[in-house]
Amino acid sequence: MPHQADPVIRLWVALLILLVLPATVSGYYELPKLPPPEEYGTLLIDRVSTARGIKPALFSHWHHRTLYTCRVCHVELDFNMKVNSTEITEEANRKGRYCGACHNGRTAFAHAGNCQRCHTGDKGAFLEKFALFSQFDFPLTDFGNRIDWVQALKRRMITPNTYLKTRSADISFDRKFLLEAEMNMIPPAVFPHRQHAAWLDCSNCHPEIFTIKKKGTKHFTMNRILKGEFCGVCHMTVAFPMDDCRRCHPGIKGKM
Repeated sequence: MPHQADPVIRLWVALLILLVLPATVSGYYELPKLPPPEEYGTLLIDRVSTARGIKPALFSHWHHRTLYTCRVCHVELDFNMKVNSTEITEEANRKGRYCGACHNGRTAFAHAGNCQRCHTGDKGAFLEKFALFSQFDFPLTDFGNRIDWVQALKRRMITPNTYLKTRSADISFDRKFLLEAEMNMIPPAVFPHRQHAAWLDCSNCHPEIFTIKKKGTKHFTMNRILKGEFCGVCHMTVAFPMDDCRRCHPGIKGKM
């Protein structure tokens, strides 16, 4: 009676897929090796420094995101989303642009006389500071710098400023999108606008990274995300990494 056994076989196949799915996904896609937690989201700004015999400047996202939301730097202060693509100069900084908007001796330490505090050339320079910082009772994750920043913001454990001089309008858009996966056995990804709008401005994503027209974004694949496009603009370097599959694909079951 093979027809009676089919439902049982299908059930076992489904269970097997759920158990091996995470391993299949991580094996299918080549995920980059993650840096230590204190270095995740930490950048070396080196557009011209090395060429001029100066150590690159160190920028720590985990420190600055406790003070300001992403939109402050990436909208109000005109920093591009890609490191070393913004034409930062010492002259511009001293005139109050870019880093100089805060590092003016009033809001934060000034550029003059403090060169070595930024120009370390070493991503691990803040190891001791991160060790002290991470001792706070933050909600944790297993990836990135292992702090759940969305939950930390929601619980008001951090209260970053949303602007410096130009107050931005609060964004209350709360629509969620289901994004079908390339592989049939992978459940859809869920994109929540509310969590992103808490940190970003609409212009950070639209229209340069994603079109606003429904299903208007083409070639939206995992391989291109892993190359730093689309979601990968942030989720490969600063926001939680692509290794945390369930954060985007909550329907994934089994051991990661």
